[in-house]
Amino acid sequence: MASNEGLPEARPAEVVREYGPYPGAPAVHGVSHDGDRVWAATALGLLAIDPASGEVRRTLPCAADAGTAFDGRHLYQIAESRIDKIDPASGQVVGSIPAPSGQGSDSGLTWAEGSLWVGQYRDRKIVQIDPETGAVRRTIESNRFVTGVTWVDGELWHATWEGDESELRRVDPRDGQVIERLAMPDNVGVSGLESDGADLFYCGGGGSGKLRAVKRPARA
Repeated sequence: MASNEGLPEARPAEVVREYGPYPGAPAVHGVSHDGDRVWAATALGLLAIDPASGEVRRTLPCAADAGTAFDGRHLYQIAESRIDKIDPASGQVVGSIPAPSGQGSDSGLTWAEGSLWVGQYRDRKIVQIDPETGAVRRTIESNRFVTGVTWVDGELWHATWEGDESELRRVDPRDGQVIERLAMPDNVGVSGLESDGADLFYCGGGGSGKLRAVKRPARA
């Protein structure tokens, strides 16, 4: 594990709510938010969860192995070595592109600025790709395993999970420099990350089967 020497000091993440686990969904592989519902990638497929009640409103059966994203119309879902584009109304896959690693090691996924942003777990990278072709537009390095990625108000955040330690990090999208760190509680991992566009992050809890809401730090 690379040293965190020279990085900003980590502050405790404020977990404000936990959801799940849900029957038949022992693990959460990815997370997204469509402005209304939280979507969790699980063994059942994509679960649409009401963040107010915690109830599952819909289930879309599909391959859902890692990160999930929403572009305002369609869901995107990592399924091993590809990224599927899904119509959330019907659940049908309407297109697919190759995932950037090509080896099933891609993790987090989000949509921003007309691009998909893909976390690559063991490669410790975030890759910006063309959503139509999968062509790589930019690569950002990290010193930790990348398990989730999201944009909010022009800020790029990603989740890490290495050993028993997990963090949410705000990074410079140009060079990956760490600007801010939020440390999750001991033995609480993050397997997917998405902002609600306001003051919350939603974090997948890996094999715990849980989904957690974490307060986004206020900007000065």
